[in-house]
Amino acid sequence: MPTDPRSPQRLRRVLNLPLLTLYGLGTTIGAGIYALAGEIAGIAGYGAPLSFLLAALVAGFTACSFAELSARFPQAAGAALYVQQGFGRRDLARIVGLLVTAAGVVSAAALVNAFAGYLASYLPAPRFAVIGVTALGLAGIAAWGIAQSVAVAALITLVEVGGLLVIVGLGVGELASLPSRWREFLPGADSHIDAAALLLGVTLAFYAFIGFEDMVDVAEEIKDVRRTLPRAILATLAITTVLYLLLMVTALLAMPPAALAATTAPLAAVYEVHTGRPGVLIGVVAMIAIINGALVQMVMASRVLYGLAQRGQMPGWLGRVHPTTRTPLLATAAVGTVVLVLAAYGHLAGLARTTSLLVLVVFTLANLALWRLKSHSRPPDGAFECPRALPLIGCALCVALVLHELVSLIV
Repeated sequence: MPTDPRSPQRLRRVLNLPLLTLYGLGTTIGAGIYALAGEIAGIAGYGAPLSFLLAALVAGFTACSFAELSARFPQAAGAALYVQQGFGRRDLARIVGLLVTAAGVVSAAALVNAFAGYLASYLPAPRFAVIGVTALGLAGIAAWGIAQSVAVAALITLVEVGGLLVIVGLGVGELASLPSRWREFLPGADSHIDAAALLLGVTLAFYAFIGFEDMVDVAEEIKDVRRTLPRAILATLAITTVLYLLLMVTALLAMPPAALAATTAPLAAVYEVHTGRPGVLIGVVAMIAIINGALVQMVMASRVLYGLAQRGQMPGWLGRVHPTTRTPLLATAAVGTVVLVLAAYGHLAGLARTTSLLVLVVFTLANLALWRLKSHSRPPDGAFECPRALPLIGCALCVALVLHELVSLIV
């Protein structure tokens, strides 16, 4: 049975625009950019910044759809609710909710797995022990309270964004050469950018923008949610795009793409080029970024389960809110347990690709749901609204990326 909506044990609204934006940055910026910068440079060469820009445009269509949907339906289990409202089918909504939860759990497991690998390169420790302590510790923080969880995530976000700003700041001097080298970064006779490689770079760079969709799953814990949440989603994407572009341009001005792609710690390598000192500090920041991403994913997944249970689409015990922490304690425990198992027995690459495919399917359905909703209804007065063609374009782009992923898996 769903939890009685009149119950006094409800989620606490404590998140404002700055804190929510930091939460969004924490789930978007992190392991993706710290790990993918070299790989994208290896694929797209000097076209990597353009790949990031095009990926941001692709993500932007879906981000705008989520911004409007979050203003229309400011409740937990966002994507599942959006699909139910758009298609009028509870069974499809349940499937989407489970897809979102699975994406969050698998992503968190991948990040915990990656953290164990990073730590092993600096400090010898039993892998299973590291995974166990990390997964249980993150579940404990997520269960502690939303204000505490987001505060921890926000603090860590400042550290990981600070790491990116350090790299960009060190490369500011390199920007002086951009007026004479800008043609290298655009397709044309003066560059060696291959169009097919550029598009492959877009597909990979898109993964570094995944995360803004998780923000809608804490909707019931946001102050003035109809105004705050859409603004935070769009602000997160805008800040992320600017940071990524500055980072890739300054990195490629300092190092050729082949050299950047040859290292497993590309940003640490850029740091070493600029300073002549080992990039251990950036490596530590990368580990912190990974932990932050895992925490945010676990918070998101537990809130989706809570939201589904609230509407009777999952067992009622998942929708119970602890009277002291005011968090969905049992849902958080369930998420933490599954993350622990997957991280211990899964492999990083497979977990990451699975996450991406699940998220793209959810994006496709959410875009299509908004397109259907816009044919017969409008958002509340003063709420964010996008043109009707926009979600249809977002849907088509997501379908293309899903098909690309499936073809690559088959081939």
